[in-house]
Amino acid sequence: MTAIAERQQAQGAQPGPLAAVRKATEGARDHLLALQDTTGWWKGELATNVTMDAEDLLLREFLGIRTVADSDAAARWIRSQQREDGTWATFHGGPPELSTTVEAYVALKLAGDAPDAPHMKVARDWIQANGGVEATRVFTRIWLALFGLWDWERLPVMPPELVFLPPQVPLNIYDWGCWARQTVVPLTVVAHFKPVRPIPIGIDELRTGAPDPATAPLASWAGLFQRADRALHVYDKLHRKPGRKAALRRAVEWIVARQEADGGWGGIQPPWVYSIMALHLMGYQLDHPVIRTAIEGLEGFMVREESPDGPVRRLEACQSPVWDTALAVVALTDAGVPGDHPAIVRAADWLLDEEITVPGDWSVRRPGLKPGGWAFEFANDGYPDTDDTAEVVIALRRAARDADEDRYQRLSGAIDRGTVWMAGMQSKDGGWGAFDADNTRELITKLPFCDFGAVIDPPSADVTAHIVEAFALEGKAHCPESLRGIRWLLDHQEKDGSWYGRWGANHVYGTGAAVPALVEAGVARDHPAIRRAAAWLIEHQNPDGGWGEDLRSYKDKSWIGRGESTASQTAWAMLALLAAQEEGAHPRAEAVRAAADRGAAYLAATQRADGTWDEELFTGTGFPGDFYINYHLYRLVFPLTALGRYLADRLVEAT
Repeated sequence: MTAIAERQQAQGAQPGPLAAVRKATEGARDHLLALQDTTGWWKGELATNVTMDAEDLLLREFLGIRTVADSDAAARWIRSQQREDGTWATFHGGPPELSTTVEAYVALKLAGDAPDAPHMKVARDWIQANGGVEATRVFTRIWLALFGLWDWERLPVMPPELVFLPPQVPLNIYDWGCWARQTVVPLTVVAHFKPVRPIPIGIDELRTGAPDPATAPLASWAGLFQRADRALHVYDKLHRKPGRKAALRRAVEWIVARQEADGGWGGIQPPWVYSIMALHLMGYQLDHPVIRTAIEGLEGFMVREESPDGPVRRLEACQSPVWDTALAVVALTDAGVPGDHPAIVRAADWLLDEEITVPGDWSVRRPGLKPGGWAFEFANDGYPDTDDTAEVVIALRRAARDADEDRYQRLSGAIDRGTVWMAGMQSKDGGWGAFDADNTRELITKLPFCDFGAVIDPPSADVTAHIVEAFALEGKAHCPESLRGIRWLLDHQEKDGSWYGRWGANHVYGTGAAVPALVEAGVARDHPAIRRAAAWLIEHQNPDGGWGEDLRSYKDKSWIGRGESTASQTAWAMLALLAAQEEGAHPRAEAVRAAADRGAAYLAATQRADGTWDEELFTGTGFPGDFYINYHLYRLVFPLTALGRYLADRLVEAT
């Protein structure tokens, strides 16, 4: 029996809503404990959309290693994700997305699906009605150009000479966010070669014949860069291009130096596949150790399952063991699991081994800062991030609660290095980005080939909040960096009382991070910012007691705070309300308390028999407006955290 249950029994508590919440908490706790790997980590699947699988088949075709078995298994998965209107979306329940639908169609046709099959015809009709292949994003048309299905001359030039620009000069590679930087450098190599490897299919049926868009006015950045691109096209056709060979060598050296132990680049799909292609075009054979390790590493990102129609395979865009493990430790300890529990000890030991002790690209902007952070993935020493580091610091401190002296010192040493590194990564405006400091030059976003997703890494409310919370829990709420972070958060609260969520959907996530951090850092619960945030959450609670926010809120403000209830988003809202709860029996405090009660009841009522929750809707964000994630562990760790804190809070009230 838990301490909470024992206390309630001693007080003569009768079965009721609180008992149901306690039962749900215990079920979630036990389910999460059972998911831990024997080496100490947790990892849930990171689900995205079928572009991962379509591009995997196209990559294998490009390299000449595509097999019938791989094609059939991937095609089954892609077909299973098609909707009745013939389209594919970037998130479950989302609107049709043209580029995703085109890539899925091409991959299925490559895998052998007949173009006159009903599912292909309905997809083709929709594509034609929505602009055709001409209206797809640049990256989709690059994939088509690799196989002669699009003309390289109708794509923006990406000159490899970019690698020579020093960090002080605008448009240098360090102006991109780390994920975009690692993608752009190999793409400049691919674009130099303009390879065409014909395949036995065509896509004329996807063309509308529409001309390229008109040139924007010269007075605009878009117009200026379009004209510059024309000049680069002329230069690109010259037989002799001074510095080109040196630029290609530099780019290759840059790429190879950043390959990780698992064979990948940055632990994410885009730079991984483009780096393989770039190196292969530069003469690296498939049996070269760099290429061989890279291709083998992709297998570790493959999810294979059986379906009624046969085997299916899908590719994870990334993996999140460090993030998942830190969140699991926080959730379990919030649910009453002690710091010396074997599961917590194993997790902490694994996290200690994952500390990054070497410089990465972040040191270009912070050359004097000592390493001390954590990355998101199993292998990504080049790109630790401040968000993971904050959560790991919090988790390790939980693990240190019941540690012996030697273990306490080891944990504290890693915590101290992490907090020093985070402090050094603060941007000039007082906030924190995820991977780089002061990665805020928006000029890079105006380039013609930057038409997909976020390409810079400016400070965000959710990341800044997690770091402020970590500092506060370490007794550093009044250090200069924390005070500047608090001011940044207060200055960036939305007019409606919420905070924008960069890495989670969306304002519910941002608010669920900001409020607990601010309160932990000493901002009073009756502060206007906290009260406005609580009022916003109460206003946006669904009739069923939960919270949800559709990912369309990133593009359409009418969706902000609106959407079908999910377990993870309900938990985020509850975390904020529990932190915002004022003492006393006045109407405002009662409203906050009642909203949290309804949220807890929703989680208890919707829990599955095995202790977790169903959550088909995506609640994670990769690139706002373009790329989204369903973290399969979010539906478990965040509800457990919220329910654990809810029970602890109500127990305190009862006494």
